[in-house]
Order: sequence, then C-alpha cells, then structure tokens
Amino acid sequence: MLRCSWIVLALLGFSVFLALAAEPRRAPHPSVVPVADTPGLPRVLLVGDSISMGYTLPTRTLLEGKANLHRIPANGGPTSRGLPNLDRWLGQSHWDVIHFNFGIHDLKIMPDGQRQVSPADYRKNLEAIVQRLKKTGAKLIWATITPIPDHELIQQRHFGDEAEYNAIAREVIQAAGGVEIDDLNAFITPRFTELQVPNDLHYQEEGYQVLAQQVARSIEAVLPAKTSATQPEAR
Repeated sequence: MLRCSWIVLALLGFSVFLALAAEPRRAPHPSVVPVADTPGLPRVLLVGDSISMGYTLPTRTLLEGKANLHRIPANGGPTSRGLPNLDRWLGQSHWDVIHFNFGIHDLKIMPDGQRQVSPADYRKNLEAIVQRLKKTGAKLIWATITPIPDHELIQQRHFGDEAEYNAIAREVIQAAGGVEIDDLNAFITPRFTELQVPNDLHYQEEGYQVLAQQVARSIEAVLPAKTSATQPEAR
C-alpha cells in the first residue's frame, strides 16, 4: 500500500512538472532586454522602478548616437530591494552616468496599513545606495519621485507621501554632495492629470515620451565628451 502511495505521488509530481513546462513563458519587458554598446559612446545606467521602465526605450531613442543607455534588468522596487541587489546590478561594467530613483515603492501601503519602508529606513537605505553609487566614479543624477494622485488608486498609496519622501531624498542627496537632481516630480506635475493612466500612478505612452525628454536632457547635460574606459561587454 505504501509503495502504491509513492507511485501515485511520483505520478502527480511528474504531471505538475509537465503542466508547468507546457506553460508559455512570459516575454521580458522590452526595457530590460540587454543591448549592445556602440563603441566610443559614454555608458549610462538607469536605476528605477516600473515608471523608469516606461521611459527607458524613448530615452534610449533620444540619446541615440550620444550615449549607450542601459538599465537594471528588473523593476528596482523599494530601497529595501535595491540596496542588496545594487552590486549585482552595477556588475563589473564602467559607467559614465547613473540616473537613479527609489521611493514610489517604499511609500506603498501594505496590508498591515504601514508603508513598505518607513521614512527612517528609507533615509538609511538611500544613504547607503548613494555612497555605493559614488564609488563607481560615475556622474550621478537623482530623479525625484513622481506624483501620487489625490484619489483612490489601484496600487494603494497616500497622496502627499511622495512629498515627504522627496524631502528626505533631497536631504540625503545634498548631504552626499556631487549628485545632480532631475526633478521629474516638478516637471510632470502640471500635466500629470492629462498624461496619467486613470486611477493609477503610471503613465500613458505620451506621458512616458514626455518624461523621457526630461530624463534625456538631464543625462545629456553631464555626458563626457567620450568614454574614459574600454567598452565592456553589454549587460
């Protein structure tokens, strides 16, 4: 009887394996697909969440012929995810410019009613992230957290929390010194209602195109005339 039970369990396990193997794999988001470098151009890394994923491709198009634009191979999420993954994301590559952002996931309201990362922990994590990024020698650009709508959201956040976390980030950035600020929040706020996805903090395609224009400008403003290192293998 015991032998029969093991046979049944083995068959069930094999059936589950076959079912999972038969499921089609979801294609990766286009923004995280690795790209090859054009030799001789500066190398730029985007670090950020799903909003940065949305403006990655149009920013790359705008910087074509001026820079090799890469991004981390994932949604950066909150600082509590970014900090332990930062070394892996940076890899051994040389970066001339790093444009980075964290926050919109940190202030997310969790099932227990608390924010995913408290303001105190956000400050501590961001300080560590900035110090690690400074060790790369890259020009650093911090992007402020984009707006949270003043109404019910699909992804639960509280209107106004982004101002609190942006204020913390500014203090961290200014204390660190040598980091530019790309104020995406101030830039997009006048057109936010027009460009957002309804009941969401994400953007319509036009919104990502508009954000990309600002991101590309901020990056182009600090690009070196040419790279200072031999081009490494693409991410």
